[in-house]
Amino acid sequence: MTGAPRAVGILGGMGPEATVEFMRRIVKATPARGDADHIRMLVDSNPQVPSRIEHLIEKRGQDPGPTLADMARRLEGDGARFLAIPCNTAHYYLDQVKRSVGIPVLDMVDLTMRHLKDAGVASIGLLASPAVTATQLFDRRGAEHGVRVLHPVAEDRAAVLAAIRAVKASGPTPAELDAYRAVVRRLAAAGAERLVIACTELSLVAVPDELTSRTLDSLDVLVEAVVRTATEAS
Repeated sequence: MTGAPRAVGILGGMGPEATVEFMRRIVKATPARGDADHIRMLVDSNPQVPSRIEHLIEKRGQDPGPTLADMARRLEGDGARFLAIPCNTAHYYLDQVKRSVGIPVLDMVDLTMRHLKDAGVASIGLLASPAVTATQLFDRRGAEHGVRVLHPVAEDRAAVLAAIRAVKASGPTPAELDAYRAVVRRLAAAGAERLVIACTELSLVAVPDELTSRTLDSLDVLVEAVVRTATEAS
């Protein structure tokens, strides 16, 4: 491309450490020779976005959609040329965000499922928040793309949620890490061709070494799309 890369607006803070990791991976993935070649990132890291789990699972929390739409409008007004949301659960509200702006909004869930389809993957094991499981965000896209989605069994989902909540707080304890990695191994043994990290908190928790080559992180898929969109020729 010629000229500076397009600026990306990031709806972040869900959670804060995952947002920082997303930015770090964008910097690392950008083919740059100096500062001017890097992507301008306009970031609203807003930890006060209402809880997605409270709203979707517990049916008692405030709707996060209006907050996310307001963040999107502000980022567009500040000069963002397209938007990214490094939170899989927040993609439940993607249509509200899209309706609030006149610029493109990357869809991490669809990008991930298209990547898997293109790679010829027929079944995945999903490591995600209970809200992603309950809303079937990946299941619906999997049906569209011919990819079967396997979830941890009910008794294992608490260990996944505990790992997610630990990353949002002070970090997982060794016992929480062991419990989460045991879930990953059981999901792999259930027949999933590929394990998909579908929670950006879990992007910060390593899977067992022997399963690294079978794992796809949806955050990496979104990073790739950000770099491609920011740097593609006009």
